[in-house]
Formats: sequence, structure tokens, C-alpha cells
Amino acid sequence: MAWDEWEQLKSQAAERQSTHMRINHVPVEPGGGGTGSGDLVAHEDDLGAVGHEAFILFDKLDKQANVPVTGKGGTGSTSQAAAALKSHTFAMGAALDKTAEMWTSQVKSVLQACAHISNHLDYSKKRHSSDDVQIAAALRNSDGSTVSVSKLNEYFK
Repeated sequence: MAWDEWEQLKSQAAERQSTHMRINHVPVEPGGGGTGSGDLVAHEDDLGAVGHEAFILFDKLDKQANVPVTGKGGTGSTSQAAAALKSHTFAMGAALDKTAEMWTSQVKSVLQACAHISNHLDYSKKRHSSDDVQIAAALRNSDGSTVSVSKLNEYFK
């Protein structure tokens, strides 16, 4: 491909792109997915619901995944079966033991991820609530009403 052809293709691609696209803008016409106010909103109920679902997944996986209970000296039934097979000199015992080891590692990683998600969203929910109270107290119009984010945006234009 010649250099001139490349430059021509780049300019044609640039012309096809909308020069009016703005990510931080709520469309004027309805149906644009926004609420119409232009304010960023993080509903505490939504954060709490996602965090709760992560906790439910953690709880179900923890109970049903057949992994050894840490700190209680127990083993999962798959590990017990592997030990029994190895004690009877079956080659499959070692393979099953390795499979159980990998399964346990993967399940523990997913459990940790669920716990982090649940804890982080609980923290975020509390933090957003606290931030909202603090911001509302600091940003007031002359009549005492709160200043919206879209109104603040006008001050920076």
C-alpha cells in the first residue's frame, strides 16, 4: 500500500466519524438512556443488590464445591476417594488427587473474588451515602436547594 493511499484512507475514516460525539453528554432527545438530568447517579440499592448476589454465590459455592474446610483438618470427598485409591495402589488415585488439588485452588480463587466483590460493594454503598451527605451539605444554591452536577458543569464552560 502506497503512503498516499494510506493517508487517503485515514482522512476518509476521520470524515466518517461524528465530530459531535461526547461521552459526558446526555442526549437532548428522549430514549438516549439517560434520566434527562445529566447527573451521575449510583443507586445504593443497586450496589447493595450486586454485593448481596456476590455473597449468595460465595455462600452456595462454599457449601457445595466439595473443598476441604481450611483450619478444620477436613478433606473433601474427592480427596478422600483419591487417598483410598492411592492406598490400594491404583494409578488413578494420584491423578484424582491432582484434579482435586486444582479444583480446590480454582474454587478458592472464585470464593476470594466473590468475597472481595461483596465487601467492596458494601464499602462503596456506605461511602457513596457518606459522600452524598457531605457534598449536599457543601453545595447549596442561595435558596438552600442542592446544586446538580449538570449545573456545576455549566460553571466550567
